[in-house]
Amino acid sequence: MKVLVMVFHPNMEESVVNKAFAKKVNDEPYVTFRDMYKEYPDEAIDVEKEQRLLEEHDRIVFQFPLYWYSSPPLLKKWLDHVLLYGWAYGTNGTALHGKEFMVAISAGALEEAYQAGGSNHYSISELLKPFQATSNFIGTTYLPPYVFYQAGSTEESVLAEGAEQYREHIFKSFK
Repeated sequence: MKVLVMVFHPNMEESVVNKAFAKKVNDEPYVTFRDMYKEYPDEAIDVEKEQRLLEEHDRIVFQFPLYWYSSPPLLKKWLDHVLLYGWAYGTNGTALHGKEFMVAISAGALEEAYQAGGSNHYSISELLKPFQATSNFIGTTYLPPYVFYQAGSTEESVLAEGAEQYREHIFKSFK
């Protein structure tokens, strides 16, 4: 199985968490790792290249920090430009059918904040519903997300453990 990990972080060099996670999977066999803001600093997405990469991989992972209860802007633009009618959905749009899809996010608050009654009022599962709906719409199997909480104030040992859990999560049920 080939895994495509796409990191959408506009300040990757400053991100302690996302850099640690990227480093943990970057050299894994069968992984194609891409820093999407580095790949597209001008946001001019090469649609054919992106579609070809998706077709060549079995598991697709979007790694990103939770931004205002959603994704960074380049990820939204990438979805709009790459997952086209006739290719990813609609008439003859079956290019991704049967592939696996997963999100891996870092969230700044404690886990307790992401639940009914918590300071954010909604669970991570609820906040990620648009990604699950997208997965369903394009015919991929939505795998459980990986979530790393309290990303802004993490001790080195907690970060190392989280990075290892991230790596294990990506390769869970690896065929």
